[in-house]
Amino acid sequence: MKGFFAALASAASLTSCSFYVDASVILPRDASPKVLAAEALAAPMILADRALPNSPSGGYAPAAVDCPSTRPTIRAAGSLSPSEAAWLQTRRPATVDPMISWLTRMNISGFDAAAYINRVKGNTSQLPNIGIAASGGGYRAMLNGAGFLAAADDRTRNSTNSGQIGGLLQATTYLAGLSGGSWLVGSMFTNNFSSVETLRDGSRGSSIWKLGNSIFEGPDTQGIQVLSTADYFRTISDEVSTKANAGLGFNTSITDYWGRALSFQLVNASNGGPAYTFSSIAETDNFKNGQTPFPLVVADERSPNTMIISLNSTVYEFNPFEFGSWDPTTYGFVPTQYLGSNFSGGSVVQGQQCIRGFDQAGYVMGTSSSLFNSFLLNINSTAIPSFLRSIFTDVLSEFGEDNNDIAQYQPNPFFGYNNATNRNAQNKELTMVDGGLDLQNIPLYPLIQPERGVDVVFAIDSSADNEDVDTHTWPNGASLVATYRRSLNATIQNGTAFPSIPDIKTFVNKGFNQRPTFFGCDANNKTDGQNGIAPLIVYIPNTPYIFNSNVTTFTPSYTDAVRNAIIENGYDMATMGNGTLDREWPTCMACATLSRSFFKTNTQVPEVCNTCFQRYCWDGSLDTKTPPPYYPTFKLAEIKIRSAASPQMSAKISDLVVAFIVTAFILA
Repeated sequence: MKGFFAALASAASLTSCSFYVDASVILPRDASPKVLAAEALAAPMILADRALPNSPSGGYAPAAVDCPSTRPTIRAAGSLSPSEAAWLQTRRPATVDPMISWLTRMNISGFDAAAYINRVKGNTSQLPNIGIAASGGGYRAMLNGAGFLAAADDRTRNSTNSGQIGGLLQATTYLAGLSGGSWLVGSMFTNNFSSVETLRDGSRGSSIWKLGNSIFEGPDTQGIQVLSTADYFRTISDEVSTKANAGLGFNTSITDYWGRALSFQLVNASNGGPAYTFSSIAETDNFKNGQTPFPLVVADERSPNTMIISLNSTVYEFNPFEFGSWDPTTYGFVPTQYLGSNFSGGSVVQGQQCIRGFDQAGYVMGTSSSLFNSFLLNINSTAIPSFLRSIFTDVLSEFGEDNNDIAQYQPNPFFGYNNATNRNAQNKELTMVDGGLDLQNIPLYPLIQPERGVDVVFAIDSSADNEDVDTHTWPNGASLVATYRRSLNATIQNGTAFPSIPDIKTFVNKGFNQRPTFFGCDANNKTDGQNGIAPLIVYIPNTPYIFNSNVTTFTPSYTDAVRNAIIENGYDMATMGNGTLDREWPTCMACATLSRSFFKTNTQVPEVCNTCFQRYCWDGSLDTKTPPPYYPTFKLAEIKIRSAASPQMSAKISDLVVAFIVTAFILA
């Protein structure tokens, strides 16, 4: 891999593993004028400000504040919010120079990328609009998605060399995450929009991305975090209790504890930054100046006391400005910073104060990944102190075992809103769950809304699919199939266009689960009743290039060596082994990015792009026979990791295995 892990041995703590890297994947820096120009473009992002600990309580609990003179109201979902529309006027022009730099380095022969982008930059409907979606799948998804973002980031060492794709991230408008993917997106944005390298390497005294100790033990550090497992759990419990005891009527669920625990690993601040809010991203200088993409986190609604999440369940998004749904059921958005306020019929009740701080960053990430609540509940009793297990018992006694995976949004911000279609209009509480429980494990939902006009989505699939075929925890396209099927449901899809997707058996038989594939290459091909032009989907599945990155979703801890190997495998997945498997792959990524723009401007497609489309576009053919079991082999030389775990660590892992088996059984 091109330089990204050249300093791995010194950057990673290898006390529990030995890590062997094939020197052939570490290449020298290419200090060409194009590379130097790309690095100059990256500088403003490196110096940007981080998210803000702006909860008015100064801690985890929300607090009552005076409402602004224009009281918060719900906005109907017929258009972009004024805030997002205004932000785009800054961000879209800020993508022009990085896009020119990136496209020029992608070497589309016979095509002047700079001249073309300069010609269309004044018309944002013609300027390529890029989205990236990082799927769910626990730490596997976070780290695999991190590898893709590292490859796409021109701040990553040597990512702008020949054959690399660094700069794609700087040209991107929207970045979406779900469950484990939301940990990646949330961690980047609550930490200065840090590069993956920065998050991977951390800093002295920080537990950021230090996954050697599981979330059930707490950070092993004498720096800015708490020092012992007992203190760790006591701190979490005390912080959550401040929310329950705030005197504002808030209930707490297992998601509060899960989100707080996550934050110790994901937010580089004391005790995981309990006062950091998701909406504070909108107040940071780098976001306001259009120097970062627009972060989006996805979760699903589930009616209370039900277990099934169907494809017609309402899907919700969090963004720095708003929380809500484009679906015709709710069809509205509330200001994110005022979640927790008592909305009724579309506005905050007169005479009542507003609430701020409810959108705590860890709670938002925990909401999108609430599937892991059961993971937390079923860990053995020696891992969680008795006082916390007693708290969990009380929570489940109040809400019922069947609701152990919920996140409570109470009061319901959409109470009394859209009564004719909103299934939760008369519920005091909006019950949210993991965004992948409706099988749409790639967060495409916010990126395919016609109001956003996204042209291309790089869909990073780190799912562990086992439906219909034996994939052995590798993806098989089930998430794309689910989103496609939802797009055919006229009662819920609301006119949203999405490309045709083949069945899962075809996916596997044609090898789409083993290599990148383009879906929707023909912009004219869409289903009747769908509005606008569907984005082209560049599907990139988790595949073993140099490491078996298909670790189970509920693996709780990772040595630095394993963590880094999964990231590196994701990097190779993004670059097809630095062009080893296809030296024209970066060119083909650029062609996919430009495809819709070519269509809108009636521009002749360069011949090299036609060749790319023949190579990577699904041609619409099917192969529905039952595929053989999928046992992938390494596409490049395997990285060797030799375990040298201490007896204490081995015993600790053994203690956890029983809990994982129980959890897997419960969730099966």
